[in-house]
Amino acid sequence: MHNTLNQYKDFLFTQLWQTDLSTSPRTKRWLVQTLRLLYAVVHELAAGQLTMRAMSLIYTTLISLVPLLAVSFSVLKAFGVQGQIEPFLLEFLSPLGPKGEEIGANIIGFINNMNVGVLGAVGLGLLFYTVVSLVQKIEQTFNHIWHIKNSRSFLRRVTDYLSVLMIGPVMVVSALALTASMVSSTFVQYIIAIEPFGTMFYYLTLMIPYVLIIIAFTFMYIFIPNTRVKIGPALTGATVSGILWKTGGMLFASFAAGSTQYDAIYSSFAILITFMIWLYLSWLIFLLGSQIAFYRQHPEYVRPIRGKIELSSRQKEKLALTVMYLIGKYYYQGLTPWTLRTLNTQLEVPSDLLSNTLDNLASNGLILEIVDKDTTYIPAKDLDAITLYELINVTRNANNDTIGSTLVQPEVEDILSGLDQAYTSVLGNKTVREWVSEHNKIPDN
Repeated sequence: MHNTLNQYKDFLFTQLWQTDLSTSPRTKRWLVQTLRLLYAVVHELAAGQLTMRAMSLIYTTLISLVPLLAVSFSVLKAFGVQGQIEPFLLEFLSPLGPKGEEIGANIIGFINNMNVGVLGAVGLGLLFYTVVSLVQKIEQTFNHIWHIKNSRSFLRRVTDYLSVLMIGPVMVVSALALTASMVSSTFVQYIIAIEPFGTMFYYLTLMIPYVLIIIAFTFMYIFIPNTRVKIGPALTGATVSGILWKTGGMLFASFAAGSTQYDAIYSSFAILITFMIWLYLSWLIFLLGSQIAFYRQHPEYVRPIRGKIELSSRQKEKLALTVMYLIGKYYYQGLTPWTLRTLNTQLEVPSDLLSNTLDNLASNGLILEIVDKDTTYIPAKDLDAITLYELINVTRNANNDTIGSTLVQPEVEDILSGLDQAYTSVLGNKTVREWVSEHNKIPDN
């Protein structure tokens, strides 16, 4: 039995990871790619990082939920549509059944009792700090999923987060109001009365909650990570997570309805425990969609062995030269400096590998990080003072820990010395400015 199971595993591994997809039919290629992605996602779940981060977000959500809704309530109140916040909350809590209605009523009571106008400057500042902290925690989790080391700068964090918190609720309510007005129009009602359009409209209304969730998830998957997320991968992840979230809500509603034994054991705490379980599942599904979006955008990470990708020495040199060339070119042509996001978009290199290269160049005094709304990169000194040999040498010796004198072997040192001479003979004293000028006709000053 054990040998048979191993044979099946070996067969699956061969078919899944050693199949040449370039010559395979389109259907088989799509199926194999989907199974590979599923394997990677399951492997990620088994590793425990997603579950651990979903659990950490439960605490942050419990602390920040009322302030977050209070801010949204205040914004909607300015437009006279504050009553729309309760249906959203009840929709999220609907899997909890009657317990959800009770929790929703308590939260709405807290919001109504929170008078933003009498909080004062300090209280208002703490209110917004709590809300921004929640979004920042979510961004850090997404950055981990997307292998991004650098978060948004403080200024960009405040402007981006608050703009979404201020404009987002108004946009959502406006879209729902527009949809409701279209449905109630005389023309639409006339069309609904005609079959088969009436039946089609009925099924369409059943799909609308799924569509709205998918649109909302797609926007968040694009906006939250501090990198450029393409709409295709974001939509794929949002579709999977949106369907899972709605379907999981129906299943959890059955669980909540049959969990009367918890009331006997935990008494009044049962409602809080049920709420926390639903929060955990919601966050886990939400993060799972982001993980799928990451793997769709970066298929090079979909591998049978989990772990970070390591570049070869040649690839590191190529990446460092490319980054230095682009930064030097834009600086001397007076163009907008590069950011991690724009470099990532241009080169389509995983953000963590690109960040390592930028950090290495910055730590060796070749480029500067200018922290502003977006962190930008410019040369740390005149490009006439940076030689190509220095650039290559910095890359070759990155993360160079001293091993000790025992590694010294004369025969090996001769080879390494010969390689250094070869680099010197090819590159000479050629500077980055000369290199850039050859291809861009930059005049000497």
